[in-house]
Amino acid sequence: MIRLFKHYIPHAVILLGLIDIALLIAVGEAAWRVRASQIGMDLGPLGDRAGQLIGYSAVVLTAMIAVGVYGADSLRSMRFATARLLVAVSLGIIAITFLDFVLGGHTFWRSTLAYAMLGSVLALVLNRLVVGGILGASAFRRRVLVLGAGMRADRLRQLSEKPESGFVIVGYVLMTESEPVIAEAIPRSAIHNLTRHVENLGVSEVVLALEERRNSLPLADLLRIKTTGVHVNDFSSFIERETGRVDLDSVNPSWLIFSDGFSSGRAISSVVKRLFDIAASALLLALTAPVIALFAALVKLDSKGPAFFRQTRVGLFGQDFDVIKLRSMRTDAEANGAQWATKDDPRVTRLGKFIRKVRIDELPQTWSVLKGEMSFVGPRPERPQFVAELEEQMPFYAERHMVKPGITGWAQINYPYGASVEDSRHKLEYDLYYAKNYTPFLDLLILLQTLRVVLWHEGAR
Repeated sequence: MIRLFKHYIPHAVILLGLIDIALLIAVGEAAWRVRASQIGMDLGPLGDRAGQLIGYSAVVLTAMIAVGVYGADSLRSMRFATARLLVAVSLGIIAITFLDFVLGGHTFWRSTLAYAMLGSVLALVLNRLVVGGILGASAFRRRVLVLGAGMRADRLRQLSEKPESGFVIVGYVLMTESEPVIAEAIPRSAIHNLTRHVENLGVSEVVLALEERRNSLPLADLLRIKTTGVHVNDFSSFIERETGRVDLDSVNPSWLIFSDGFSSGRAISSVVKRLFDIAASALLLALTAPVIALFAALVKLDSKGPAFFRQTRVGLFGQDFDVIKLRSMRTDAEANGAQWATKDDPRVTRLGKFIRKVRIDELPQTWSVLKGEMSFVGPRPERPQFVAELEEQMPFYAERHMVKPGITGWAQINYPYGASVEDSRHKLEYDLYYAKNYTPFLDLLILLQTLRVVLWHEGAR
């Protein structure tokens, strides 16, 4: 994987994305040439169209990222990828048309969008048929040797067997005398030279997956392997990189303290984040005020009670604040106290089902962003009653409050909607990853990917 602004991106995604950019530019140029030949126009030098071609590829690529074209499902399913490519290119064309209207038209945008749209879909689908098939081969996956043969090694085996996995395990080494979970593991005593064994297998990474590390770390072996240029990783860091979450079953305070993350450089990033929140929330409130007013009136007509409801949530550093949302439940929804939401929750009103699906009920929270109590991106703020319960049951739950809560977040785009203690545990793993690895780049990625969640109702309830 390639680490870009503290966030890991698979080599396959980078390669596929670079080829997509080249294809989009080529298709844009082809569309221009076809249209120019039809009207007898002189093409002129390519440099005159460079800005338009780059702009076209950038807008469409952004739409592809937003709708999940580079997600695991799209990478392993051609049908899934084709459907999302059609949506992405269509959204890209709409966005370009809008920009053309606002900024002033160019012949390229007005005359060639139909050709560019058709050509882009065909080229991108073909790219996935040809290149995607090659990327799925084990030759393009990192070769990993696991030191350990217990439950952790078995978890790595299960992870490697997933279609979207970017690595293949080429062997397991039993490092202790305990009974192995992985039957095919080779005892360390049967390997004369572990470094030579690593070289013979063509290993690119060694992962330490011991169940008990005290007095059992093979320091001499690890040092020799490291000096040959092979990457050595511990179990928790490997899981974090491959899954985009902090594994609560294996981490401890010392790992969080000494691992990379929570850097002091985020002070500048926080200023940038706040400036963006102020500008974007003010603009969004101005643009959506008529929508909020309309649905507030519809909520009043649909069911008895106020159009808005105010609820206390836990924010930055554990401080309470009030969020404002369009009411989507009956006024007596919590007559018996705070409750987790459930699938097909009977407390949700008829209109509430719709505004929840399209996230319209969240729009008033933009006011909390403008005031500085929330951000657009961050862990979802929870009720104080639930927070007290979850902090008792889960390690490191309080650490999620070290960053400002958000309307959308890393957990929201990666984990389906959940409303239970177990779901909260899984979402906490993603929230800790965000708190540990926050950068403006990750915020941008989350904001783009939120469109995918809204369009396909992933996580909506």
